[in-house]
Amino acid sequence: MIWNKPASPRRGYDPARFAKKDSMTEATAPASAQTTLYALMGKADGVRRLTRRFYELMDTLPEAAACRAIHPPSLAGSEQKLFEYLSYWLGGPQDYVEKNGHPMMRRRHFAAPIGPQERDGWLLCFRQAFIETVHDPVVTALVLPKVEALAMHMQNRE
Repeated sequence: MIWNKPASPRRGYDPARFAKKDSMTEATAPASAQTTLYALMGKADGVRRLTRRFYELMDTLPEAAACRAIHPPSLAGSEQKLFEYLSYWLGGPQDYVEKNGHPMMRRRHFAAPIGPQERDGWLLCFRQAFIETVHDPVVTALVLPKVEALAMHMQNRE
């Protein structure tokens, strides 16, 4: 697996510059037989189940309270953005990039105080939602380490 899904041009976005780190697709198969993680996760329905469960957990788990506190009162907009981002990142539709430009996730989250508590609460919810909604061990082995690394990178406070 490598990062290689090009994004649509928007706001001066150069897909060639960022393509290898934006999304994941199967690179070992011939181009005509490539399978995306998005497809392996059940496309929109699978990613929607994941994001819905993720935000249900964030809204209810006491261990996620610090993370929940830096989100708006309604999680609907956050859920939709995460759904669009994950869909894109996993090799699905490019709605996120078409609406928002290049993800620049750390930059987009820099205004939110993300310390160890917020990061760990987010990861707890994501891991639990993933385990509950994704039942393919290969997909899990490919996705969770990347998500965990991204969460660590998002921390901007001690």
